[in-house]
Amino acid sequence: MTCQNPPGERGHDKSFELYRQRAQICNAAYGPDHRVPIDLPMTSPTVTAKTVIVADDTEFVRDRFRSALEGAGHRAVTVKSAAELLARVRADVDHVDLIVLDLRLPHAPGVDLVRAIRKLDEGRLPILIFSGTIASADEVRELAALGVAGYVNEYSAVQHILPSLAPHLFPDNFNRRSSARVVLGIPIQYRFGNTIAAALTLNLSHGGIAIRTTSPLESAAPIKVRFRMPGLKRDIDAEGHVAWSDRRVGMGIQFDKVDPASQTIIDSFVDAHFFSNRKA
Repeated sequence: MTCQNPPGERGHDKSFELYRQRAQICNAAYGPDHRVPIDLPMTSPTVTAKTVIVADDTEFVRDRFRSALEGAGHRAVTVKSAAELLARVRADVDHVDLIVLDLRLPHAPGVDLVRAIRKLDEGRLPILIFSGTIASADEVRELAALGVAGYVNEYSAVQHILPSLAPHLFPDNFNRRSSARVVLGIPIQYRFGNTIAAALTLNLSHGGIAIRTTSPLESAAPIKVRFRMPGLKRDIDAEGHVAWSDRRVGMGIQFDKVDPASQTIIDSFVDAHFFSNRKA
């Protein structure tokens, strides 16, 4: 094998050791005939600043989401009550790009709050619900009927917030899915053409997985992934395509082919973790 510094990395011992470790991961995953460079540099589309309303009665949650959004160049409008939220939507409906909503705001009757928003926006605004504020599977079905765009964990680490929101901030480039997403940071190997790379995941849903990388592939690019769920001894192999791509956060993969046993494992994990950390 011909050894060289990984693209974008300089130095001798440190870079060589990192490259050696990556090569071992890839060779173990796909065999010795695919020893190839990792992390090809790629371009990414220009990102436009968005306006996001963050509605939660907990200051800690509001501040973390505002920090993540403003740090990425977006505008965050925080509110802590249903009355504030509805007033803001009524005044700025044409200038809001996304609402991130606590379904248990004080004096707000759960799903009825989303219905009130829909009367004001006529179904135009994408709405994300904080998953910890969901009370039952019945509410998920009601929210789906109201066109809710998805769900996000309000207690995600700050570095995971933007990747969780990204598919909903850029509807023209991202494939938005209404299924639950679970923040999950595990090793993953992915293959495109003759190139193999190793990275970490961002989140997992029933139909896809997000990968953290500064060199994302272009949208629609075919890809093969291999990862292992926490606590299991077997790998999951899946084929798919890039559904969204943003150099600042990574890329989202939509599964096209997953064997039934692996799909069951994914579904069970997402379902088990989606309703965790709910508000009392």
